[in-house]
Amino acid sequence: MRWLAPGLFGCMLAFAVQAQGNLEVDTPAISALKASMQKRHAQLAPLYASGAIGLAADGSIALRDASAVPLAQRGGISALVAAENADRGALYREVARVNQHPEWEADVRGTFAQRWIDRAPAGWWVQRGGAWVKK
Repeated sequence: MRWLAPGLFGCMLAFAVQAQGNLEVDTPAISALKASMQKRHAQLAPLYASGAIGLAADGSIALRDASAVPLAQRGGISALVAAENADRGALYREVARVNQHPEWEADVRGTFAQRWIDRAPAGWWVQRGGAWVKK
């Protein structure tokens, strides 16, 4: 089976598994998660650009360099990162659930993680092989 859906930031994200057929996944829950993530992206983009946060290899985002954020703002940034990661986890679970294969969640997560890392703009920090590298 193959999964296709409009991705964040105008990208097409594909998920291939060992089965037959094609399935486009777009549910109200997935749309709501994407909208929440897109809205939050406006707040996260400057943090990606500064190197304060980065795209982790596990499909989450991480506070990579806390010193890039003033101490007074770190709590707010941590809350943004936690909210983003909660939505990402829910998105991965929902895609797997809609495909009637909750056991695919790890594969969905891995596919999204790789696509987001591959499509990250130059200058963003991403995790490759456990190490943070600047794209």
